[in-house]
Amino acid sequence: MDYKERMNEWLDSEFIDDETKEELKSLTDEKEIEDRFYRDLEFGTAGLRGIIGAGTNRMNKYVIMKTTKGVADYINSKNVPNPAVAISYDSRHFSKEFAEITALVFNANGIKAYVSDELRPTPVLSFMIRHFNCISGVMLTASHNPAIYNGYKLYWDDGCQIKAPVDSEVMSFVENQKDYNIDIMDKDDAIRMGLFEYVGKEEVDDVYIEEIKKERINPEVSEKLGKDIKIVYTPLNGCGNKLVRRVLAETGFSNVIVVKEQENPDGSFPTIPKPNPEYEEVYEIGIRYAKENDADVIIATDPDSDRLGMMVRNENGEYIKFTGNMVGAMLTEYVLSSLKERGELTGNERVIKSIVTTNLVKCITDSYGVKLSVTLTGFKHIGSEISKCCDEEGYGKFVFGFEESYGYVKGTHCRDKDAVVTTMLVAELMALCKEKNTTVFKFMENIYDKYGRFVNETIAKRFEGKEGAEVIKNIMIDARNNKKSEIAGVKVKEIIDCLESTITNLQTGEVRPLDLPKSDVIEYILEDDSFIALRPSGTEPLIKYYYDIKGNTLEEAKNKLEKFKEEY
Repeated sequence: MDYKERMNEWLDSEFIDDETKEELKSLTDEKEIEDRFYRDLEFGTAGLRGIIGAGTNRMNKYVIMKTTKGVADYINSKNVPNPAVAISYDSRHFSKEFAEITALVFNANGIKAYVSDELRPTPVLSFMIRHFNCISGVMLTASHNPAIYNGYKLYWDDGCQIKAPVDSEVMSFVENQKDYNIDIMDKDDAIRMGLFEYVGKEEVDDVYIEEIKKERINPEVSEKLGKDIKIVYTPLNGCGNKLVRRVLAETGFSNVIVVKEQENPDGSFPTIPKPNPEYEEVYEIGIRYAKENDADVIIATDPDSDRLGMMVRNENGEYIKFTGNMVGAMLTEYVLSSLKERGELTGNERVIKSIVTTNLVKCITDSYGVKLSVTLTGFKHIGSEISKCCDEEGYGKFVFGFEESYGYVKGTHCRDKDAVVTTMLVAELMALCKEKNTTVFKFMENIYDKYGRFVNETIAKRFEGKEGAEVIKNIMIDARNNKKSEIAGVKVKEIIDCLESTITNLQTGEVRPLDLPKSDVIEYILEDDSFIALRPSGTEPLIKYYYDIKGNTLEEAKNKLEKFKEEY
C-alpha cells in the first residue's frame, strides 16, 4: 500500500474523527503527505518519537492508541497476575492528553495504570515502575527535540527503556493492529474500578526525593556552605522546576535564582528554538541572570528533566559551558576521589559509560583501580548494567554512569538518566570546592592536568524524510566499505564495528568478537587513544559524528580535532 492509499484509508475510516480528517484534507504539499504516510512511526532507542500531527508517521492519539493496544496485548500474553503500568508526561503539547489516552487503552485491556497527577521528570517514571511493581511504563515526552515533536518512551519492569528482545516482540504485537478501532475505557468507570489511579506527592515525590538524598557524598559540606553557592537554574519550560528546586532546598542550597522566562511549563518553548542544554543559545537569558546576581553556576535541565547542562565561571569571570563529557568526567572524579578520601574505595566499584563517551573516563577509573563498563549508546544499556550491579553478586557496586549526551545518574533509585540527582551532585561539588578555596572550573582543569587534555565534539547532520533515511543508510554502507587505516596522520589502532560485532586490530590483523548487542555504530580507536565514531540517531533523522581527541595541551588537542574533522 503506497502513501496515498494509506492516507485515503484514514479519510474513509469511521474511527478517525472529523477534526483529523479536516487536517489531512487541508494538506497541499505532496512531499509532506508522503512523509506523513510512507511508513508507520517506528521504535528507536527511546520508543516512538515524531512530529505532532495526523498520519501514520506522526505523533497523534491514533498512533498512540494503536501502539498501546499492541503493548497491552504483549503484556497480557505474558499472563502476569494483576498487571500494572506507570504513566507520566512532560510539558509538551498534548503530553497530558496522550498520557490519559494511553492509560485508558491499558485499562480497557484489564491493565491498571498508575498515572502522575501532574507533569513529572522522566527519571520519576523510571522510579515509579519499580516502586509500584509495574510490568511496564510509558513517558510522554520528546525529550530535547523542537516544540513540534512529541514521543512515547516505553519502559519495562526493570525501569529501563525497552530493549532486545522485548522491543521487537512488542512491535510485532503493534503491527498486528490492522485498524484504529481501539477500545478505550471511560475514565470515570476506570477510576471506580480501580484501574486508573492518580499518584502524586506523597506516593511518589516524597519517596523519590528521599532516595536521591541518600546519594549525597559530602552532606555536611552542603549543609554548611550550600547557602553561599549562587545557582541560576532554568527548567527550559519543562517539568524539572519543582523537584530540582526541592532537592536543592532540602540539601542546603537556598540561594537559587530561577530564570522566570523559562520557569513555567510551556510546550512552545517560546524563548529558544530547541530546548536542548547542549546548545549555548539556551543559556542566553540565564547568563544575564547570572551576571546580575554574581552567580557561581548556571544549570539547565531539558523538558523531561533527564538531561543536564551547565555553565561555570572561569578565572576571568566569564561563563564557560561544560560539555556532557566534561560534566560526566568531573562527577566521576568527584565520586571516586571522595570515596578514596573517606577510605571507602574498595576497588569493587563500577562506573558505566557509553561507547561514544570520552575515554577520559577510562583514565580516571584506571587511576582509582575500579571497574568500567562500556555499553552501546542509549541509557537503557547503562540501566541494564546498573541492574547487573544490583542483581549479580560480584559484578561490582554501581557508583556512577553517564553518556556524552548530557545524561548522568548516581544511585539505583531509577534506571535512566536523572537531572534531579545530578543537580544535587553538581551543587555539592561546588560547595566542596568553596570549602577548599577553589572552583569547579579549576577542579576540571586539574583533571586535565592529571590525565591529559581531551576535547570533544559531536556533529549531527540532519537528513529529513524518506530520502534522508536512504542518505544516512548509504553513509554507513560507505563507511564499512572504505574503512580507514590512518586519519589526519594518526594511525588507526582498532576498528570497532557494532553491527558486525567485531574489533579489528589493524596492526596485527586480529579480529576479536565484540560483546555488545548489534547496533549501527563504527568507531575508530587511534594509537594516541583518541577516537572517532559514526552512528545514526535512533530518535531523530540524524547521523552523528563523535570526536574524542587527546593532546598534551588544549591547543594541541584543538588543532588535532580540526584536522580530524577536515578529513573525516
